[in-house]
This record gives sequence, C-alpha cells and structure tokens, in this order.
Amino acid sequence: MVSGHLQVKKGFYYVVLSYYNNNGKRRVKYFSTGLPEKGNKRKAEAELARIRSEFVPPQEVGELASDMPFADYLLEWLEIVKVRVKATTFSSYEQMVKSVIEPYFRKKAVTLQGLEARHIQQFYSEKLKTVKPNSVIHYHAVIHQALKYAMKTDLVTQNVAMKVDRPKKNDYQPVFLDAEELQHLFEVVKGTKLELPVLVAAFYGLRRGEVCGLKWDAIDFERGTITIRHTVTSLQVDGKTKMYAQDSAKTKSSRASLKSSTNLPFFKVYLSVSASLSS
Repeated sequence: MVSGHLQVKKGFYYVVLSYYNNNGKRRVKYFSTGLPEKGNKRKAEAELARIRSEFVPPQEVGELASDMPFADYLLEWLEIVKVRVKATTFSSYEQMVKSVIEPYFRKKAVTLQGLEARHIQQFYSEKLKTVKPNSVIHYHAVIHQALKYAMKTDLVTQNVAMKVDRPKKNDYQPVFLDAEELQHLFEVVKGTKLELPVLVAAFYGLRRGEVCGLKWDAIDFERGTITIRHTVTSLQVDGKTKMYAQDSAKTKSSRASLKSSTNLPFFKVYLSVSASLSS
C-alpha cells in the first residue's frame, strides 16, 4: 500500500510517498512537482494522485530477481560493484548508468530476463544520433559487465550484450597548441595559482591528474628526472564531487621517469622560487 501527501519546500510543492518494502521496512520517496505553492494547490493534488497511482516500489539491494525491471537491476548492480572496483571506475559506471542507460531502459519498461539483443542494439542506434561511437562503446562495456554478473548469479541464462554489434571506435584526433598559443596561455596564467601546474604540464606533457599528484619525492634534481607514480583526480560519487588520490598512473609508460636536459633546470629554479615564497 502506497500512501502519500504534499509537502512545501522552499516555496514549491513536493509529493511525498510512503511504502513498505518486502522486508517490512518503511521507505519514503520525494518527487518534485515544479509547482509554486501560491495558487497551485489543486494542480499539486492532481499530481499527487497521478504519481501515487503510477508509482511502483523499486527493488532493493539483496532483492535481485529475473523479473525485475532492467533499470532497477542496473541500480542494484551499481551498489554491488561499488566495493569491488576502483573509485575512478565506479564513478564512470555511476555517471553512465544514472544519466544515460538507466533512464532509457526505464522508459522501455523491459525486465532483466526480458532484455534482448535487439533492445540493446536499439539503444545504441538511438544514442549514436547524439554522441560519438566511443561513448556508446563505453555504454556497451557497462551493460556487458552488468549482464555478466546477472549470468554469474543465475538471474539470466546468457549475456545478450555479447550478441550486439558495438560501433567501430572513432579515430581520436588530438589537438595541440602551437608555440604562439602556448605563449598566450602562459601570459594568461602568469601570477595565478595555475601558473606552475600549467607550465609543468606544457613542458612535460603530463595529464591533469598527474600534475596534481606530483610530490617532492617524485623529483630527482641530481639525475634530472621526474617520476610519475601518483595521481589526484576529482570524481562524482553519489552526486557529490570528491578528490581521489592513488599511487598509480594510468599507463605503464606514465610511471616511467621523464628525463630532460633543458626543461628540468627551469623547473628546478621555478620550484625553488615557489618554495621560498611559500615558506
């Protein structure tokens, strides 16, 4: 039995639904109506009736079933893999599932066991109208992993994502700044907190996370090397931005020491000046 009432928050009507899950625990879910409080009570009551009549209590973690909506399964799968993969990987999974994959299949109302290769193929075809093939390839990887777990736990008999033709990877065309553009960039950031990170990235070709993860022990002034072995990146987890540090670089080549006979002396002087100013 789903009960509900209206609640006003910051001048707007919200629908508040209350229900009990399969374990007898009470759950509350909020829905924004987008209606201002003043002069919209009847419309808000109509929205309450509509949302309440259409609402189907979602499955909860530990209640996985073959006949559950595929959209619900994806959300449950996220909670399961959250403790099994790196934070960076989970952040990517969560962003793709919650913003793209789950909303699409929610509208299709297809169940986990009712999911067919054609449903996934149609999803890819539709998304290719708005995003590049590489993005769809990432969606494919997530769906494949989710269904792989479903098959492993005997929720489905096969991974239908394996029957789908994923798009061909589009060629990556990197864009480089020329000398004039770099000089203009240096002038823009001069005297700001971004000056040093930009200079280091420009001279050594480092990624943003690699620059942010640089520590003093990564620099060997005697040998003239910088060793990239620590990264710092920002992640979206549960809708919040968090900083994530890890003692590993993205690729094996990134972990190698960078040598330079011309750039490092400049870097040494710059760091020495920066250190003296901050002390």
